[in-house]
Order: sequence, then C-alpha cells, then structure tokens
Amino acid sequence: MRQPNKNRSRKNNRGNNNNNKNVGNMTNRVFDSSGPEGKVRGTPAQIVEKYQTLARDAQLSGDRVNAENFLQHSEHYARLMAEAQRQIDAQNAKREAEQAERQQREAEQAERAAAEQAERQKREADQPESEPEAPTKGEDSNLVNTPEEDAPKPRRTRSRRSNRSGGGDEAQPDSTPDTTAAEA
Repeated sequence: MRQPNKNRSRKNNRGNNNNNKNVGNMTNRVFDSSGPEGKVRGTPAQIVEKYQTLARDAQLSGDRVNAENFLQHSEHYARLMAEAQRQIDAQNAKREAEQAERQQREAEQAERAAAEQAERQKREADQPESEPEAPTKGEDSNLVNTPEEDAPKPRRTRSRRSNRSGGGDEAQPDSTPDTTAAEA
C-alpha cells in the first residue's frame, strides 16, 4: 500500500491561488514593489503615481528604456486596481440584485397577506351577524336530555379549619349533603 504524501496536496494547491484571489481590500492594501530604482511602497494608486513620476523624470533626462520600464510597472499596478474595481462593482451589483429580489418577495408577501385579510373580512361580512339562540329547556330540540342536566347540582361548602385545635392542619369533615339520601 502506498504511503500518503503530505507534500502532494501542497503542490497541487500552489497553482490554484490565482483563481481564488480574495480582492477584499485590494485598493487600500499596501504593496512593496521592487522596481529598477529600488523598493516602492504604498497602495496601488500611490505606486502607479510614483512610477509615472519616475517615468516622466527618466523621459525628461533622455533615458527612454527606463521610462518604458517605469511605465510598465505603473501599468501593472493600474491593472490590479482595475481588476479590484471590477470585482467590487460585481459584488455591489450582486448585492443590489439580491436586495431588489428580497424587496420584491416582501412586497408579494404583503400583497398576499392583504388579500387574505380582505378575504377573511369578506367571509365575516357574509356570515349572519346574529348567532341562532340555543333552545331553552322548555323548547323542543333534537338533542337528548341526560340525567345530569335535569338533576340540580349539589353545592359544596368549604371546610373550615380550626386554629384552636393543636395541629391546625386538620380539617373538619366536608359538610356536603348526601345526594344519595336526598334522592331516596
């Protein structure tokens, strides 16, 4: 069986870094550029300006080769800025499209809710306002009378607790009337 190679995954990922660049804050990021006149440090806009100044100075001194070299360095950083700006614009467009879609969904939901509310109000208006009264005991109804409805319900009296007796927790027996004796 073959041993896993830890370095293989590192080698495979080296070439993919260019495809997954996170522009993030590319316009404000500080770069170190190693140009023909030494290091130039700053944001892409500052580096572009510096190289264009160096190119102008080289051209005024009659050094066309250095002037072209500085312009190429300037163009490189200008392209970085343009790519960063394109990605920022694409992100903003995507965000605006999502926001417009979200607002459209919310408007549709509000319309549905309003339509449902109007439908509910219409149904409530169509229903008769007065409920039919329930038949009283004397009236004829299709319901069967049960013995529980006819018999009067016995009243229960509360038991009183005596504080004079020693415990205080003992309750006196219930003084509810015996319903079986009253029926016989």
